[in-house]
Amino acid sequence: MLERRLTRRSLLGIGFGSAAVLATGCASADGRAAAAPTTPAPTTPVPTTAPVSTAAESTAAATATAAPTWTPGAPARAIVRGTGARPEVALTFHGSGPIAITRRIVDILADHGAHATVFAIGQWLASEPEAARIILDGGHELGNHTWSHPPLSTYGPDAMYEEIVRCRDEIRRLTGGPGAFFRQSDGQYATDEECVQAGRAGYARILNYDVDSTDWKGTSTGTIRAAVAQATAGSVVSLHLGRSNTVAALPAVLDDLARRGLTGVTGTTLLR
Repeated sequence: MLERRLTRRSLLGIGFGSAAVLATGCASADGRAAAAPTTPAPTTPVPTTAPVSTAAESTAAATATAAPTWTPGAPARAIVRGTGARPEVALTFHGSGPIAITRRIVDILADHGAHATVFAIGQWLASEPEAARIILDGGHELGNHTWSHPPLSTYGPDAMYEEIVRCRDEIRRLTGGPGAFFRQSDGQYATDEECVQAGRAGYARILNYDVDSTDWKGTSTGTIRAAVAQATAGSVVSLHLGRSNTVAALPAVLDDLARRGLTGVTGTTLLR
């Protein structure tokens, strides 16, 4: 898993709604540590798009059936996907790279009537401050993807917190708010400590994902389409800004979803 994370870092660059959701074992709905059940709820299948190497990353998780409450400072609740009650998938982009590609992706999303959550890297926003406005003006939302995109799970608590807070403060400086969600860098599923530090930084929810588009590997349009074809209603799909292969694949990906009756939405809309 660590080898995969380091590879993703080098390729990326730079340097509660009433619907039930599938969550990791980071935190329960009331913010306490939650033990993952031995079998998943039958209405929310365990995601199978990526290997799981530790108990903390297990996706066999509790399902919340009512709007959870969260006490500020308590561990964030890590969410993998929605219930699929509506024909929607959350499109999420890890945010960095040339601003021209960001504009192109926003334009493609607009052409297809789709919306997304962009998990921005703080250093990227600091160097490309107009990116925040391009994203928000397009009807999308911003999330926190750490300040410098390190292998976050290897950091100690204070260093981890600093990475989250620096990005939070940059998003707040540009937009007036901290962003809708946190998402850890270099990992599909949040660890317990990442949940603790995200909550400490003021985030109630971490948005993981159950569908990896594999665009970060530089894969072809066909491979990206095949990966995203695994998405079902309620899925959270991971994509990346700053990559020409993502730009090339995105129109077909969105057409494929539409043919299956699925609409691309923000994380907030999916979990409403």
